[in-house]
Amino acid sequence: MPWLTRLAIVARRTGFPVIEVAGWKTRGHGPQPEVQGIVCHHTAGPAGGGDYPSLAVVRDGRRDLPGPLSQYGLGRSGTIYVIAAGRCWHNAPSTSPLHDNSSSIGIEAENNGRQPWPVVQLLAYQRLCAELCREFGLPASRVKAHREVNTGKPDPHSIDMTDFRMAVARLLAGRAPALPNWTEELVDKLPTLRPGDEHPRHVKTMRWLLGARGYTPAEMWSTTYGKDAADRRNLTAKVNAFKEAEGLAQDGVWGDACWKAALS
Repeated sequence: MPWLTRLAIVARRTGFPVIEVAGWKTRGHGPQPEVQGIVCHHTAGPAGGGDYPSLAVVRDGRRDLPGPLSQYGLGRSGTIYVIAAGRCWHNAPSTSPLHDNSSSIGIEAENNGRQPWPVVQLLAYQRLCAELCREFGLPASRVKAHREVNTGKPDPHSIDMTDFRMAVARLLAGRAPALPNWTEELVDKLPTLRPGDEHPRHVKTMRWLLGARGYTPAEMWSTTYGKDAADRRNLTAKVNAFKEAEGLAQDGVWGDACWKAALS
């Protein structure tokens, strides 16, 4: 198999933002011999530091392990980072011949191993795995947690892989993944956001959900629903455009119906 130079195309089919890391098409420990599986990881990186602070480590490696360490990175916002088109050192020793470095693609999702997973990040994770399965003709059963194919690893922490694979299978069948009970409970607890509101995490999540669905705000990182007059006008217009498409009242308020529509 040649270098996997279609990985950015695959990522864009998810509908989530994609960043092509410079040099990715020629980065790797030689070409990828085959793709028989997908391995899901968490980075065990810092708790803060932005969307994907582990990029340099995943791209360049550590003192004891040269990079790249996976083909993809996945930011907290759901942004997909395309890092390498060749073989990566992401799973060894593997307990599965279909999920070793020469046979699988690795995805390193930003998480320190204890943090709650942002819903938007989990949805991007599922959609990326589904598009990779579609690209390489794999069933959802070939998507594995690192801990499932390497006895010395715990990642990705707290993700129920049975539910995760069911969501991937639904996407492969052309259906939106059913939200598992814990996600439904989380959605029900998400706040209603109005122009002028500030929230350290949820406003950014709203902005990135809008961007993933084609309503990209001019400002993606602010934690305020309208950091100034121009941003407030722009973001309110994007919210209302999304709500119009979903058949919701165009009042600029991002509430329960918006969260559920955006996460479906």
